[in-house]
Amino acid sequence: MTNQHGRNDLADKNIVTVFGGTGFVGCRIVSRLLDKGINVRAVSRHPRKNKLDNRADQRPFQQIEADILDPSSIAAAVAGSRAVVNAVSLYVERGKETFERVHVEGAAALATASRDAGVERFVQISGIGSDSKSRSNYIRARGCGEDVVKAAFPGAVIVRPAVMAGPDDAFITTIVRLVRLLPIYPLFGEGGTRLQPVHVEDVAEAVSRLASGQNTTNALIFECAGPRIYSYRELVREVATQLKARVRLVPVPFAVWSLLATAAEFLPAVSLTRNQVDLMRRDNVAASDLPGLEELGIQPRGIEEVVHMIAHEA
Repeated sequence: MTNQHGRNDLADKNIVTVFGGTGFVGCRIVSRLLDKGINVRAVSRHPRKNKLDNRADQRPFQQIEADILDPSSIAAAVAGSRAVVNAVSLYVERGKETFERVHVEGAAALATASRDAGVERFVQISGIGSDSKSRSNYIRARGCGEDVVKAAFPGAVIVRPAVMAGPDDAFITTIVRLVRLLPIYPLFGEGGTRLQPVHVEDVAEAVSRLASGQNTTNALIFECAGPRIYSYRELVREVATQLKARVRLVPVPFAVWSLLATAAEFLPAVSLTRNQVDLMRRDNVAASDLPGLEELGIQPRGIEEVVHMIAHEA
């Protein structure tokens, strides 16, 4: 483990350590914590990839190199932390990097090391629909990851976001690109899957509040979703409307998508994965009986802002 950036004097027992701190949601969690004046340790295998740098208007923070699959580096990374966030994610299996190792074994090791280090709060980022009994390797691993974390760290908080939307996401960005490019848009199945996309910045704010102890509820599971539920067909039409584009929607059977995803995963740059297809087979909507953004004092934003940001940057 090496300190890549920031001061070495942050070990004051008031650090929030974010594993996956250079990722899509992880870097935003780091930024939100820094905005709150909290000492942050951003941990990843490749800290130099972090888009967030120490800014003049923010307190310094540490960027640490560590691997969630390496127990020795985990122990060093969490030492002196008051809270730990696991924002590590894996969407495509490569060699030894499997869903089981990252989402289950790695999560368990991190939760155990955090408990042994005397960490007060542990936040595990999972996803709506995670299910330890699912036939999908990805969905099952996320569900099992929740189970092992709760067993290793009693009182751990599980955050399950709906599909997250942001300028550099893999979902809304793809829809925007295809709607602008194609006169005919291929739907997943009949396009009836129900989705409740959430702004990634809202999820980052929720996690930062939970990690810093700002929440006023004792709930241990939060499902974070946006303000509106769409069918996939409605979502694509909404994006097209925001872009003032005309597009014809054409259903494509899930069996075809599965074949395409299987082939795509052998390409150097994976644009479609089987776990994405599996996720699109089932509704991705927050449970009505679990707390979410509102209970944390956050008013969820719609996807309109994200669509315009993506379109502007394209």
